[in-house]
Amino acid sequence: MTIKLIASDMDHTLLTESGQLPPNFIPTIQQLHAKGVQFAAASGRPMYTLKQMFPELADTMVYVSDNGGAIGYQGETLFKSLLPLADYQRMVQFVNQTPDGIGVICGMDAAYVETQYRDYDATLRQFYANIEYVPDLTQVSVEANKFTIYFPGKDSQAQYEAVFAPEFEPAYSVTVAGVEWIDIMNQGIDKGHAMRFLADYFNITPAQMMAFGDTYNDKEMLQTVEHSYLMGNAADDMIQYATYRADTNENYGVLKEIQKLL
Repeated sequence: MTIKLIASDMDHTLLTESGQLPPNFIPTIQQLHAKGVQFAAASGRPMYTLKQMFPELADTMVYVSDNGGAIGYQGETLFKSLLPLADYQRMVQFVNQTPDGIGVICGMDAAYVETQYRDYDATLRQFYANIEYVPDLTQVSVEANKFTIYFPGKDSQAQYEAVFAPEFEPAYSVTVAGVEWIDIMNQGIDKGHAMRFLADYFNITPAQMMAFGDTYNDKEMLQTVEHSYLMGNAADDMIQYATYRADTNENYGVLKEIQKLL
């Protein structure tokens, strides 16, 4: 087995439930790179947050951010898919009419949230390191590649099925990114698209790619690469999208599989 690129989701996959990286993860990735293997953080988080999480790997790591809405490598943005202003403003207006969700405009440099939701800052800032609070999201006009809805009630799957998928699919890529999150990107944008882009960029094949994930925004990525691993802590209905099963995130399942390649 010759692996040239390894991609991993972050939350509930690479990170523990307390949000920590596995021990010795950074030197392990440095060893991988020395062997000619790329590592990609594939996350719903924005690129600026991912870069803050891995400062030691800034020159070697691939950033697949916003579920593939932007891809960065060695200080360069290789790809971005911007939502038209009119489109994400329609999403803002739609969320404003629903009682349960909090809209987030995911700009390339910051997340935009209405000031009335500042009480959720501690939770939001775990994922969005740069937040701009504004009185009215309908007045925001920035480059944005994703629109996110945060659900404090942790019922995102039900919201997706009953409200957001009927409203926005198939015109957009809509995904459940965890129990509290729904993400909306341009049509065709997902982590699977990002894997195909990187295969072309690095001139490799899906047979040379490995990926780890746990939930619905990972399924296209797991379906795209040949060596796909579902985390042991993932829901059983995700099994259909992966070839293998890794240990849980709490038991450092991603690190265990990577170390087998060294």
